[in-house]
Amino acid sequence: MVKKLLSVLKGEPQSPPPVWLMRQAGRYLPEYRALRANAPDFVAYCLNPELATEVTLQPVRRFHLDAAILFADILLVPHALGQKLWFAEGEGPRLDPLEDAAAIAALRYDPAKLAPVMQTIRNVRAAMAADANMANAALIGFAGSPWTVATYMIEGKGGTDHEKIRALAWREPQTFARLMDVLVDATSQYLIAQAEAGAEALQLFESWAATVPAGLFEAAVLNPTARIVANVKAKHPDLPIIGFPRGAGSWLTRYAEATGVNGIGVDQMTDIAAVKVPARVALQGNLDPVLLLQGGDAMRAEAKRLIEAMKGKPFIFNLGHGVMQPTPPDHVAELVAAIRS
Repeated sequence: MVKKLLSVLKGEPQSPPPVWLMRQAGRYLPEYRALRANAPDFVAYCLNPELATEVTLQPVRRFHLDAAILFADILLVPHALGQKLWFAEGEGPRLDPLEDAAAIAALRYDPAKLAPVMQTIRNVRAAMAADANMANAALIGFAGSPWTVATYMIEGKGGTDHEKIRALAWREPQTFARLMDVLVDATSQYLIAQAEAGAEALQLFESWAATVPAGLFEAAVLNPTARIVANVKAKHPDLPIIGFPRGAGSWLTRYAEATGVNGIGVDQMTDIAAVKVPARVALQGNLDPVLLLQGGDAMRAEAKRLIEAMKGKPFIFNLGHGVMQPTPPDHVAELVAAIRS
């Protein structure tokens, strides 16, 4: 039996649609917080296969979702490239910023640093296969897309308008291209290893697509993504890949045509029913996370509207971004029940 999520990513509509949620494994779950309390170093937490396996499984076990997504972080790739990474309490990720072309040239990808991630994938696949309540859920691996990861590597943190990397891309296009090359190669290796460990689908998170100027979009987003997809497909031609270029707006059609992805995540600022993509490409999204936080009639009504709007099309129900930390778990259960009814 083909898992529902994988069927949709082959272009086959399902009714009701499969559902999983970005950041479904996280701080809104009390069982996650209990584990996290004993693991204050977030990088070490992600690289502990026993803990990462349990966190990956928690939402699937609780809500019977159609997919698990690997518990990791998009900044593990810079970590494996030799850049110092840490998480400041209440502030998020921090890296020692790359200051010049020499710092970029010194980056070297060490796959051994991410071997624990592959063990997590093997553990999760085995655990889901052994549990009848999770056996039909697919396992999604993931990585950050080069532009998004590069913003952190250059800026040293998130939450900015990314002036430094935009300036670098305009002022020193060859240096910027070198950084994209490094990240394409490392991300391709990382995702291929995930596939070989047992990931059944992959997602590329382009979380900061909205900050890419139009004149840089091809060099910063389309070309690097297309190269990664081609590299992975050369080794695993049937493995589906979802791209999530958050905030890409009018670029979504071009992204679908140029990158070779099997599915596209759509944020809540975009009318998902109006997105034009090739018939083979599934769409994923795009309930406002605030509605999940709120729950109730408005959430159920919007979920119903989205499902009706996408009826007969390959569609994966998800949020337009991640589950918000204060979200009551009961609201997730309520949403899943509404989708399946």
